[in-house]
Amino acid sequence: QVHLVESGGGLVQPGGSLRLSCASSRSIFNIAFIGWYRQAPGKERELVAGFPRGGGPSYADSVKDRFTASRDNAMNAVYLQMNSLKPEDTAVYYCKARVELVGDYWGRGTQVTVSS
Repeated sequence: QVHLVESGGGLVQPGGSLRLSCASSRSIFNIAFIGWYRQAPGKERELVAGFPRGGGPSYADSVKDRFTASRDNAMNAVYLQMNSLKPEDTAVYYCKARVELVGDYWGRGTQVTVSS
């Protein structure tokens, strides 16, 4: 079992920044995957950024050059620094972890709203 807790969401104006955090209840050092997804109203959940095992972060084209994902294995946490936010970034942001031979775990999500 893995418990994931996201934090850091909120309301921000276009062009602003937010930093999301995801705390894991277990070690993420050798986890198969950990990363961020988002789901906007009326849309499917989509991958934003993530770390496959042993690899660096990959990003959705829509957030490249604006978002930066990072991880702290000692703290069992991953982060998402979001800059130059746009209204279309408005969504619930979820943390996801994949444990090999077990399955996927999701956090409850944190709301990000970009609006003036």
